[in-house]
Amino acid sequence: MSLLTVSGVNKAFGGLKALSEVSLTVETGDIYGVIGPNGAGKTTLFNALTGLYSIDSGTITLAGERIDGRPPHAVLKRGLARTFQNIRLFGEMTALENVLVGRHARTRSGVFGAVLKLAATRREEAESLARAHALLERVGIARHAGRMARHLSYGDQRRLEIARALASEPTLLALDEPAAGMNPGERTALVGLLRQLRDDGLTLLLIEHDVKLVMGLCSRLAVLDYGQRIFEGVPDAASRDPRVVAAYLGDEDAA
Repeated sequence: MSLLTVSGVNKAFGGLKALSEVSLTVETGDIYGVIGPNGAGKTTLFNALTGLYSIDSGTITLAGERIDGRPPHAVLKRGLARTFQNIRLFGEMTALENVLVGRHARTRSGVFGAVLKLAATRREEAESLARAHALLERVGIARHAGRMARHLSYGDQRRLEIARALASEPTLLALDEPAAGMNPGERTALVGLLRQLRDDGLTLLLIEHDVKLVMGLCSRLAVLDYGQRIFEGVPDAASRDPRVVAAYLGDEDAA
């Protein structure tokens, strides 16, 4: 069953065509990779999917509902959460507090309930706290719940970003270079975590420069080059596709 459908998406910045008629389909249960050379349009695509960029034309649907043209908070509420290539945590807040920020999309109580300490508000706060602790445990950093985010190791900060995104209860989690800057041990642990999340029923979409990681982890992938999708399919087929080889190796004869 298709969870995310991108159809004929175009995005230009002045005279630069960042995305040109890009189409792809992410099925429920996929670990779907988006790869391509630098400047291929991968992050532009992610920003379009999550509402940071408006698209010039085309459609983006999530679970059958159009999300193009919606602001980021509305896309998040409809079930698409993301992490960023450059870590964007609140450094002066604890790991636990960072995850609680991610719960905001799923809470209903407002200022009125908080000021009056209504029973429903207290119950919701307790549920959010329990969920945040559980998510820190899920990503393997529960022992750091009370530490400031800026004091965590790089790999643990990456895990904390994932926990914060999971706090919004997404159906699709988009990860922008989740393994960037990780050492081999951290990368192996990350792969294990992502597979566990998939096994728990979450669909994953990731940009990643580590081609070996993508080929070993993803069930399907798309390859972008100069803003165009040049391949979509299973990893084994991508490694044999002459257009993909040309995009990565610069082999003009293969094109």
